[in-house]
Amino acid sequence: MSVSIRRLREDDASVISTAFSRLGWSKPITQYQAYYRQQEEGSATVLVAEVDGQFAGYLKIEWKPEYPPFAEQSIPEIQDLNVLPEFRRRGVASALMDHAEKTVARVSPEVGIGVGLHPGYNVAQRMYVRRGYVPDGRGVTWGGEFITEYQPVVADDDLVLHLTKRLTGAR
Repeated sequence: MSVSIRRLREDDASVISTAFSRLGWSKPITQYQAYYRQQEEGSATVLVAEVDGQFAGYLKIEWKPEYPPFAEQSIPEIQDLNVLPEFRRRGVASALMDHAEKTVARVSPEVGIGVGLHPGYNVAQRMYVRRGYVPDGRGVTWGGEFITEYQPVVADDDLVLHLTKRLTGAR
């Protein structure tokens, strides 16, 4: 098995959207067209993983994230890491993360990432900790807003803990 990582191309939008729609996931082609535009404008970099020439997954590096603590400290954020189920547990996510961290290290000594807190993110939570990511110490957000103690929230994809990692070999 050979994993290769490259930047998103304009013609990837339909391939990626189709691959995820086969799983019943709502990832419209317009999402990847927007990612491509953001990459062309320089506000994001989107990395695509292929296994033996077949699309396997992707992630996005947001150079100017919306999460206020990252924005204030100019910490790029890795977002939207997705690997197709048939390629999981084969090193694809790790290859994407390795490449993303090396890309960010060229311009920043630190990288951030947000991870959901419901059980659907269990594998990601463990992977990020093993890779050296630690909570940023700001608490948890829900719907982009910091929650307060005893505030009721829904454990959905919007319940997020943000993590950071110091990068070696940065700048």
